[in-house]
Amino acid sequence: MKKEFCAENFTRVPEAISLGASRIELCDRLDVGGTTPSKEVIKETLDYAHKHDVSVVTMVRPRGGSFVYDQNEKEQIIRDAKEAIALDVDGIVFGCLTEQGTIDRELTEKLINIAGSKESIFHMAFDSIPDEKQTQALNWLIEKGCTRILTRGGKTGTALENKNRINALIDKAQSDIEILPGGGITHADLENIKIEIPAEQYHGTKVIPLS
Repeated sequence: MKKEFCAENFTRVPEAISLGASRIELCDRLDVGGTTPSKEVIKETLDYAHKHDVSVVTMVRPRGGSFVYDQNEKEQIIRDAKEAIALDVDGIVFGCLTEQGTIDRELTEKLINIAGSKESIFHMAFDSIPDEKQTQALNWLIEKGCTRILTRGGKTGTALENKNRINALIDKAQSDIEILPGGGITHADLENIKIEIPAEQYHGTKVIPLS
């Protein structure tokens, strides 16, 4: 079982790794849902994590708020993604939607291609896609070679509260794309969540028992 620790900058990365984090999702500004960390923070985190055989995926998001971006923001996302990959991150994390609530296919495909052989992760923006369009979105991400979807199973609530939706996604995904449950998951209830949501990996700021 993999535990992905959602880190705001480098500060708690060493402690999280010492307590069993097997992957770091590196962000800035978790108070707005996560944004792109600085180049310096990415370098520091990669240097430490890779020395301890822990992978690092980096959020690529210019701001909080909606996942619909204007042209300037799209260009910034692409620049940040290219820079992160050039720094040798293990993957990039992103979520881009249209005004209609569907995946922004043009931008998303560009980001998957930028990731190349590295991991590409579509984050919880997926939960903002209307329920009736999520299967189509899932299949499209599989077709384009996306590595993983991070989901809490709904716009609100915890992963455990939305377990039926997450389990349905896991069933549909099979082995074609990874489903990463997140949202209110803590180390204290992880054993119970493993029973209720039989995934191979879990995400959160509290999946590790930090002091």
